[in-house]
Amino acid sequence: MAKRGIDSLGKLQGKRVLVRVDFNVPLKGQGAERTVGDDYRLLKALPTIQALRERKARVVLCSHLGRPKGKPSPELSLRPIAARLSELLEAPVAFVPAIVGEAAAAAVDALEDGQVLLLENLRFDPGEEKNDPAFGAALASLADAYVSDAFGAVHRAHASVVQLAERLPAACGSLILAEVEKLGPLRDGTAPGPVAVVLGGAKLDSKIPVLKALVPKVDAICVGGGMAYTFLKAMGKPVGDSKVQDDMIPEAHAILERARIRGRETGRELLLPRDHAVATSFDDPTGYKVVEEIPAGYMGLDVGPQTIAEYVHCLQGARTVFWNGPLGVFEKPPFHLGTHYLASYLGYNRAINTVVGGGDSAAAARELGLDEGMDWVSTGGGASLEFVQGDDLPGLVALPEA
Repeated sequence: MAKRGIDSLGKLQGKRVLVRVDFNVPLKGQGAERTVGDDYRLLKALPTIQALRERKARVVLCSHLGRPKGKPSPELSLRPIAARLSELLEAPVAFVPAIVGEAAAAAVDALEDGQVLLLENLRFDPGEEKNDPAFGAALASLADAYVSDAFGAVHRAHASVVQLAERLPAACGSLILAEVEKLGPLRDGTAPGPVAVVLGGAKLDSKIPVLKALVPKVDAICVGGGMAYTFLKAMGKPVGDSKVQDDMIPEAHAILERARIRGRETGRELLLPRDHAVATSFDDPTGYKVVEEIPAGYMGLDVGPQTIAEYVHCLQGARTVFWNGPLGVFEKPPFHLGTHYLASYLGYNRAINTVVGGGDSAAAARELGLDEGMDWVSTGGGASLEFVQGDDLPGLVALPEA
């Protein structure tokens, strides 16, 4: 999985380098007052951008934002991101409200060595998500070389992710190289053991492949979030009005059986919540209480204190922990406690090599200021899962090997 870095591109002074970044970040405010709500992904892109500027390249950045469905959407413009990136770089970042065509070409031609330009939202053009060859060719015509540094998008077979690596001299940026280095041991089974995994989130279907991949590899899996209630229902446990994916119950049965067999053979565990923080409504915590069995009319919205204690006890024996997905509805107090306690334990425990698989887990760690205490916080939620479970990601496959 070793890929070429930007040094493989040779001398870059005066060359137009198109960099696929992942600036799919939350925005806040309205209209012209919109600003970046979380600049973590911008910060992670800085080393590659700065390295190219130091080499006197003419840096052209491209990214998607949200789901505009192939047409312009003012609230999803990248203009506010250009403004924030300029502050972080402490250098001007030009912005052009175009992706390809004459206006984009003119903006690229106006760049001088070491300057930076951000194109408009790639998904404003339907050719991006359709992986349209004509759109890919138009993008490639803007540059002399291509750098892929959007790990959060490498699992998508989109034009800017796969075609540019085929049409231009290509390399990885420092972020993708770091993601592969940090996530690789979990993928190939060489992470220092014992290895424990914490999986949460709302839906089981998105976690089925990674569960199937990791059950044979790791020493323990702690399950939380909404996906836990599908498992509990499959076991015949009362789940009240909790969100359950009934169509996933057969898959849950199969995973539980596989985990049971592996556990009998090796002592490995798949842990499910023992108690639950519940309420009658997601939006109204008035009926909040902690129970061991969820009564009718209530829904499970977080793990309870017994579960937190058991999961932490399990993690104490681990040398490597991979965490993807919150343990509850962490954005709705008081159902944040399980996720926040887990993040605090992992963030302050330097004896554990903790890898956070992006998405809501990363957001929770940053919200508490604990991301710097983790060994790696991935910028890709879905991409990190697909990579760890062993999938061939189109955006990585397209890039040249070292």
